[in-house]
Amino acid sequence: MPSYKSVPLSPNRGGNHPSDLAPDPSKPPPKTHRFPFLHTRKGIIITVLVVLVIIGGGLAGLAALPKHRNGGQGGGDSGGGGGSGQITDDSYFYGQSPAVYPSPEMSGLGTWADAYSKAKALVGKMTLDEKISLTSGVVASNGCAGFIAAIPRLNFSGLCLHDAGNGVRSTDFVSAWPSGLHVGASWNKELAAKRGAGMGGEFKAKGVNVLLGPVVGPLGRVTVDGRMWEGFSIDPYLTGALAYETTVAAQSAGVITSTKHYIANEQESYRNPTTSEGSAIEAVSSNIDDQTLHELYLWPFQDAVHAGSACIMCSYNRVNNSYGCQNSKTLNGLLKTELGFQGFVVSDWSALHGGAAAALAGLDMAMPGSAGLWGQNLTQAVKNGTVAESRIDDMVIRTIASYYQMGQDADFPTPGVGMPSDLAKPHQIVDARNSSFKSVLFDGAVEGHVLLKNKDNALPLKAPRLLSIFGYSAKAPDQNNFAGGLSPWTFGVESFSYQEFFSGFIAGQVSNNHTGIAINGTIISGGGSGAVAMSLISTPFDAITQQAYQDDTALFWDFSSPEPNVDAASDACLVIVNAFAAEGFDRPGLRDDYTDGLIKHVADSCNNTIVIFHNAGPRLVDTFIDHPNVTGLIFAHLPGQESGRALVSVLYGASNPSGKLPYTVARNETDYGAVVDPSVPEGDFALFPQSNFSEGTQVDYRHFDARNVTPRYEFGFGLSYTTFSYSNLVVTKSTTSSSSANSTALNTGAYPTGPVAEGGQTDLWDVLVTVSADIANTGEMGGAEVAQLYVGIPGAAAVRQLRGFEKVFLNATRTEKVEFGLTRRDLSVWDVVAQKWRLPLGEPGVGVWVGASSRDLRLEGRVVL
Repeated sequence: MPSYKSVPLSPNRGGNHPSDLAPDPSKPPPKTHRFPFLHTRKGIIITVLVVLVIIGGGLAGLAALPKHRNGGQGGGDSGGGGGSGQITDDSYFYGQSPAVYPSPEMSGLGTWADAYSKAKALVGKMTLDEKISLTSGVVASNGCAGFIAAIPRLNFSGLCLHDAGNGVRSTDFVSAWPSGLHVGASWNKELAAKRGAGMGGEFKAKGVNVLLGPVVGPLGRVTVDGRMWEGFSIDPYLTGALAYETTVAAQSAGVITSTKHYIANEQESYRNPTTSEGSAIEAVSSNIDDQTLHELYLWPFQDAVHAGSACIMCSYNRVNNSYGCQNSKTLNGLLKTELGFQGFVVSDWSALHGGAAAALAGLDMAMPGSAGLWGQNLTQAVKNGTVAESRIDDMVIRTIASYYQMGQDADFPTPGVGMPSDLAKPHQIVDARNSSFKSVLFDGAVEGHVLLKNKDNALPLKAPRLLSIFGYSAKAPDQNNFAGGLSPWTFGVESFSYQEFFSGFIAGQVSNNHTGIAINGTIISGGGSGAVAMSLISTPFDAITQQAYQDDTALFWDFSSPEPNVDAASDACLVIVNAFAAEGFDRPGLRDDYTDGLIKHVADSCNNTIVIFHNAGPRLVDTFIDHPNVTGLIFAHLPGQESGRALVSVLYGASNPSGKLPYTVARNETDYGAVVDPSVPEGDFALFPQSNFSEGTQVDYRHFDARNVTPRYEFGFGLSYTTFSYSNLVVTKSTTSSSSANSTALNTGAYPTGPVAEGGQTDLWDVLVTVSADIANTGEMGGAEVAQLYVGIPGAAAVRQLRGFEKVFLNATRTEKVEFGLTRRDLSVWDVVAQKWRLPLGEPGVGVWVGASSRDLRLEGRVVL
């Protein structure tokens, strides 16, 4: 395979915006580079020197670190191979993504009526140039990732857009919240809402109008995806439920949520156009059928739209060979028509690839700037009739209506007021942290810990006399300090190799030979634009030391040696390690020899070895998990700033673990099927990489169930220090409509008939069936259980799929009833002919299971619709 180089078109999150000057219309528009100075000899020399200085000696030990890479590239049928010769022209793919025009105009549905009316009035006062100015970002004097210019004569103050879905990035005086995957592992809707409210408040305090999150794509189709940790789960129902809560809560704080990345953005490799040996390579195309799109990848976006998300961010990848930010089917057809989306669509940073075509296809705002494609060119397109001015009006009305919908015209700080462009210079201190959310930060960190093994009740620890601590993820990185421009702190990679991150995220180089761990310290999030900014951090070692002081426990520790000395008198040995991931590149594999070797070395000498992983996605454990001395295993995920305190609370039993896996842990990589690795350019499609979603909806536990593959730890699995029993399953059909304020007669036909509102036809949200069960704590310790509801729908490819979950805390010996409402959408399959959700009416009915995981199903029933 030839070597590939990147043309860096990925997002500039540091504020270097491309010029808005219109190019010579006689020449094709140039491709914009994220950092133009990287394409000059001086810029390259300066960058290399800066990187070397930053990296310094802190990564000296990394040189000897073994790198693991999977053999072969699966990618889900990349579409290569070939006999007819290499495809060199994009016209080969024309028509694969249906054309849907015109772009629907905002109508002011539901709660948007007042905001729509205000926006329409304001936009009516604007000149064409003023309207065009609101369609793309400009260079600003603050540190906002994107900025829409103010129009002072109309008292419009502009918009600050900033990262991301896990907290405010790259600034001071903010909290480092648990990452999306950690929230997913908590399975706690109430906590997700509280986290959303806390984050929303911090974004508002900093003067950020648009919170660039939550993430519901990637969903996690590619097992080694580099950004899975930013989202909640591989399961669309779990992801959608938590995204709904996050969206409602964050927007209640007064900020616009930008739910992303729309859609089928399931790998980092080749997410942007690249070059190879002088040949241009387009971004990877996610080739996906209509049913799979609706039942898996569109599902959580639908929940976010139903929650009122005022912004959707379109993605870098192509969808059925049409770029995501100019795909009329996904933007005009699905989002703005089928789902009734009322807000605006913003491009991912530098994801604009077309001029008039993108505007007509449904894109409303380009970031971080016009890329030489909009701006004056868009003005000219209106004047020559290529783009109707009514389309420009709708683009701007959608944006301004979102501004009004959140009340940002009446009660909002100056955009970017707490986002200084350079922390080294004097600036106004805006402390966005709110002490009332300290318990949310802690509880959120605790509940995302998943206990997977607890042999002979090794946990909780009980004042051990001697505790030995090993592993590189126990201590803080040597530095948590800002640096100007591009730096490890800016992107949350101070524990990782910045050189490797730079090559993937900044320079855009594609490689599957990245290191899979962050060896220079603990991690509390992944890296990239979704990283958190640390104002403080509790590390595992810090918190363990405090507990040891209280218990008079003696400590030994070694954070650097792959073969440390182990005191055989240790009551317990903790091995604290990680599996890192970051934006810009996919993980090199699902395990690494360095970490597995460390675990086995310690276990060989310590008969009570407890392993803790800070992991940014699934991590295989079969090389060591059956070692007789490995007594405990915790997936600690990415807990945010309360990492250490939360871990100690779980280890010592002050908190009873209640997390459950939001994905499946296989025994071997091959168990995941063809989707373990990203798709690559090859064969006839060497210039147009293809990722064929031929597995349909059968990913993760659906794949394991359909093929009867036994996982190491199944989706939804997690242990507790107590036990729970399930009983008394009751399944009841509803008789009235819950989507109508008048409780009208329930539509029991095969297809929905209600009008389109935000999220789709209104009766899709009717609860048709109610399921209840009794959960009892049969142990001796209070704890929380996540009761999970799965359904088997006739006509669906999945054997079972999650359609409900409730987390309930029970004191010892207590019993409580949990209740699940199953909506029309929950019980339907997507009918590709009718283009509607279809209920399976009549026999044999829908199977219903309630249990503790996707394979620990305690109760079973059936309902005939």
